[in-house]
Amino acid sequence: MRLWLTRMLIATALLLVAIQFIPVNRSNPSVDPSRSIYATLPVPVEVKGVFERSCNNCHSNQTAWPWYSHVAPVSWMVARDVHQARKKMNFSEWATYSAQRKEDRLEEICEQVTNGEMPDRKYAIFHREARVTPQEREAVCQWTDDSRQY
Repeated sequence: MRLWLTRMLIATALLLVAIQFIPVNRSNPSVDPSRSIYATLPVPVEVKGVFERSCNNCHSNQTAWPWYSHVAPVSWMVARDVHQARKKMNFSEWATYSAQRKEDRLEEICEQVTNGEMPDRKYAIFHREARVTPQEREAVCQWTDDSRQY
């Protein structure tokens, strides 16, 4: 029994070392400021602060990849979440969206912040500063309502 346990621990350790060599795409595409949400919509300072603190790491091309995004298997989940979030909505590519897509995303921003779906719970656990206060939620929703008129 003891030999079996030792072999399992060695095999697990070797596997954990080996998976570190699996490449993970943690790239940040180049940013053209003229295509960002900030260049195309007036964003109040308070709302911009919420976006920068709670949204940009996943929903922009300016991700600050934390240390744990370099350790497999967590790195796989973090990279997948960022790439999916960018595909859904990317503040760095806002100007490339159709009017309807912008309208839909603005509505979803308010809904998801209000429902507590965003920022993602996994993200908020490790980034306490990303949590959004009730006053910030109200400011974001007011801004999305006002912005849907553009």
